[in-house]
Amino acid sequence: MDENVDEPPTSTILLDSCHFSQVIFTNVEKYYMPGGDVTCYYTLTKNITPRRKDWVGIFRVGWKTTREYYTFMWAPLPSSLDSDAVLQQEVQFKAYYLPKDDEYYQFCYVDQDGVVRGASVPFQFHAEAEDDILVVTTQGEVEEIEQQNKDLLKENQQLKESCKSLQKQNMDLQEELRKAQEKMKQLEGEVCFLQTESLKLQSALDQQAVELNAVQIDLASIKEKNMNLGKENQELRSGLDFLRGSSEKLELELNSLREENRHLKEQNACRDAELHQLKEQSQSISSENEQLGNRLKITLDQMDQLQSQVLSQKKEIENQARMDRDKTEQLEHLEKEKHQLHVTLLEQKEHAKKLERTLENSNATENNTFLRLQHVQFQSQDLTKEREEKNHLFQILQRKKDELDEENQLLKQENSDLLRRLSALPDYSSFAAASPEDTGLVFGNPYASPKTSAENMSSLKKCPWCTASFPEDIEESQYGDHVRSHLLECPYCSQTFEESNKQVYEDHLFCHDLE
Repeated sequence: MDENVDEPPTSTILLDSCHFSQVIFTNVEKYYMPGGDVTCYYTLTKNITPRRKDWVGIFRVGWKTTREYYTFMWAPLPSSLDSDAVLQQEVQFKAYYLPKDDEYYQFCYVDQDGVVRGASVPFQFHAEAEDDILVVTTQGEVEEIEQQNKDLLKENQQLKESCKSLQKQNMDLQEELRKAQEKMKQLEGEVCFLQTESLKLQSALDQQAVELNAVQIDLASIKEKNMNLGKENQELRSGLDFLRGSSEKLELELNSLREENRHLKEQNACRDAELHQLKEQSQSISSENEQLGNRLKITLDQMDQLQSQVLSQKKEIENQARMDRDKTEQLEHLEKEKHQLHVTLLEQKEHAKKLERTLENSNATENNTFLRLQHVQFQSQDLTKEREEKNHLFQILQRKKDELDEENQLLKQENSDLLRRLSALPDYSSFAAASPEDTGLVFGNPYASPKTSAENMSSLKKCPWCTASFPEDIEESQYGDHVRSHLLECPYCSQTFEESNKQVYEDHLFCHDLE
């Protein structure tokens, strides 16, 4: 027997997943005599395709998996494989391998995947019970019994024919049931597909809502930063107005000093003429000289006050430059945020396109999703408008920064002019010779000679980025190399950045890479 050579394919598939109607067992006896071979008859319907590893097994009633078979036989392949024909098959079990107890068993047809395709009614292995009863009958009773047997045979024949018709009807009903089940499975697959698409669509909409909330939060933070920038700009304007007022005051004081200097020159000229012409008035001239000395002291005090004002103005200019650098850093940070917002908008548009393609595949929720998509598009347009406004605001702030830089440069130039004018005053040079020591003042000692302060300052070249100083006769290439060492130059557009703004330089290169 083949079962000792090769094990049949089995599985742990439960009864709920089996299809018992694809193979129908016929002529199954209620009892089989022990010690005799048993022939199993079955019919293959057109719903099953027999394969080489299909087998028929005997199972004890109550089995759970196909591994619980008692014995088995390989199912022979039919001679004709016409899928539309009903095939009658049979296998024979040898008596040696059959059960010896009187439990209930049944035939099961199992395919090579280990799935049960058909099962028979239960049966037992023992002799049919007969009662030893002696019956004495008359001839008339015998004839009556024979007549009853004939009637019973006819009735049995009619019942067999009726059974065949019922079996045929059963097969037709099973075929309709199979078609209905296949249609039901197809509908279930479509329903599952629609549910999956609906879940995907819902998750996409939820993700989009989360992203929109994040964009709105970013926009709120940008608006708040813009308000802070506006306040700082207003403070810068007020500081600039104050500096302008201080510069005007300094100009007025300088004009008054010039006027007094001119008046002193005229008085000196008159004094010289009177000394040459009127020697007798020497006492009056000496008194006038004392008065001139007092006025000159007052003028020197005013010059000290002017120098202190110039020092405070320089400090204010330095504070203004530091504020300008802070403003530049804030503008660069705003440019980064603008770039991030632009990238976010591109991702939002790409996500909206993907959402449109997803919405085309779903007809059930087409109207509602279309409205949501329009809402998302409107929000994307609003975000685009806000980004344009941010770009416009950035350009305005950049222009204002350039104007502040120009005004700062003008103030520095005016300061240098004031220094030159102060050094050109004759009284300033005459009294500066009295104390040549360095007093630590920014513009030098007013009592020192102009050659010891202005010439030393003009003979040095200072680096605009650090405190390094160079002699005037240094080569321009060396001085230029030192200045360029503090700068980072873009290899694409030759734009330069300060070495302290390395992050802005890297973001600038990243923008070129995106292009």
